[in-house]
Amino acid sequence: MAIYQLNVNGKEHQVEADADTPILWVLRDHIGLLGTKYGCGIAQCGACTIHLEDSAVRSCSLPISSVGDKPITTIEGLSEKASHPLQNAWREYDVPQCGYCQAGQIMNAAAFLKNNPNPSNGEIESAMNGNLCRCGTYNRIKAAIQAAVKNS
Repeated sequence: MAIYQLNVNGKEHQVEADADTPILWVLRDHIGLLGTKYGCGIAQCGACTIHLEDSAVRSCSLPISSVGDKPITTIEGLSEKASHPLQNAWREYDVPQCGYCQAGQIMNAAAFLKNNPNPSNGEIESAMNGNLCRCGTYNRIKAAIQAAVKNS
């Protein structure tokens, strides 16, 4: 085991973990941030999406040893009062059904919009393609992203 210094949502955390421990489990089990979900464990569903620096990454397959000093943002750190334009649009468009994948969906969309603030419908669909929703709310997800673009 090694000790790691992590910057998560703007706060410093010292964590003792094995080098190959996925950052998902560090966030959930060591730091107590439960918004990031475990879905598939093989980086295929997107439920575990977080930001490493400003890039969307799948935390279930990202070992703690590869994080270094890069800041991590989870759904809890996206905005202080859950008032990010995407979070507002998610509520306005009643996107979640079961809600399980939604944190990952929002985190993926937020990183995408940061790099492409005025995307086409095709670009939205392409960017969100890797995030799975068992409830099939893809049309509402796309509408919420479009609304967030207009309200940003």
